Amino acid sequence: MATADALFYAFSLVLLFAAFRVITARTPVNAALYLVLAFFSAACVWMLLRAEFLAIALVLVYVGAVMVLFLFVVMMLDINTDELRNSFWQHFPLAALIGVVIALEMAAVLLGGFSLGEAPAASSAEVELGNTKLLGIEMYTNYLYPLQIAAVLLLVAIIAAIALTLRERKESKAMDPGDQVRVKKADRVRLVRLQPTVEAAPPPTSGEAQT
Repeated sequence: MATADALFYAFSLVLLFAAFRVITARTPVNAALYLVLAFFSAACVWMLLRAEFLAIALVLVYVGAVMVLFLFVVMMLDINTDELRNSFWQHFPLAALIGVVIALEMAAVLLGGFSLGEAPAASSAEVELGNTKLLGIEMYTNYLYPLQIAAVLLLVAIIAAIALTLRERKESKAMDPGDQVRVKKADRVRLVRLQPTVEAAPPPTSGEAQT
């Protein structure tokens, strides 16, 4: 077995273990850390498959930005997972059925790729262009419309997230920024002179001072 094959199987096993621990971890923080390990393993597998751009993008975008934000949100929210575990077995049959359906769909899509023979040799022009430029040409020629549809979906998701955060809720304590800018000291602070509640002790006499 070649070194590349051994590394491929090693990173694949680590990836499967990390993905399994993501859904079986007891705390959201541990699940997020295992997901980071899964992303690193997938990036290593893509490096072995000579997809350098995808591997670097996975590390920079997901590990460096998305997962850090996710960890920050999880640690700030302090989610109580005990209440979520109480209804786990009630929803387990439906979740297992959906998981089996998704696994079958992925198998139907991915199994066709395992029947391929040896990869075609790259031409001299493809070698000169490089992996990243070839990926860009492929995305903006053959897959231009799916790329535009994905961009529109992401734009709609961003607008929906902003709209959800800006809606008025009774339990929120948000303030109008205009009112905060126009505020004056007299509107917020009032100085009150209060009498002392405990009287001061009388000064000592001369005889007490000598003793």
